Amino acid sequence: MATFYIIGTPIGNLEDITLRALRVLKEADIILCEDTRVTKRLLSKYNINTPTLSYHAQSKLSKVEKIFTLLEEGKNLALVSDAGTPCISDPGSLLVAQVCEHFKVGPLGSPRSDLGVSIIPIPGPSALVTALSSAGISVAEFTFLGFLPHKKGRETLFEEIAESKRVMVFYESTHRILKALESLEKFCGNTRHIIVAREITKIYEEFVRGTIAEVRAHFTQNPDRMRGEFVVIVGGSKIVNSKIFE
Repeated sequence: MATFYIIGTPIGNLEDITLRALRVLKEADIILCEDTRVTKRLLSKYNINTPTLSYHAQSKLSKVEKIFTLLEEGKNLALVSDAGTPCISDPGSLLVAQVCEHFKVGPLGSPRSDLGVSIIPIPGPSALVTALSSAGISVAEFTFLGFLPHKKGRETLFEEIAESKRVMVFYESTHRILKALESLEKFCGNTRHIIVAREITKIYEEFVRGTIAEVRAHFTQNPDRMRGEFVVIVGGSKIVNSKIFE
């Protein structure tokens, strides 16, 4: 019987990992990594010597078939991403879907397939949830857009954000954060409030709150802070100027 673990790992601070995740990483036969060099920094800190195998967005079908073979041999595999919970805006989602289909995992709600493979999540950090927990706004309802497309469909999403009454959240990179803020101001106007979380759990962690114009000005005036990974939270159109953003 083989087990395919989906393990959440730190998004920055290497101490943000569960005891269960550490145990499973030690006990697994192989750890599937988005970038083995990144994951080995975590493994080294906790003296974990489990062999690693790369799996990323550019991995070929032969790599997927190798993973199938390992599971068929009864090997326990652990899937991790470079940071956070795998499969959330992450290439691991495709692999999990392929494993489910190949091994017919989950018939009638069963976690274990007829071929003896089960998929088990090990909860852990997520930049999305971490940012929302510290945003200081009501997030009973929100829409997560992942990473916005670079070109095709990008303006359509900004139009959707402008019209939404719900909180909208997306990830953005260093190279596109300023353009994203400019687009938000163009489509949403100056009065909508946003929170931009930068480098969460890392040394230069920062939460910037205010109107879109104020937040854009902050980063324009402090170009040294346009570095790292960003989570952008846009307040819904029905709570413009709400005191919860002040």
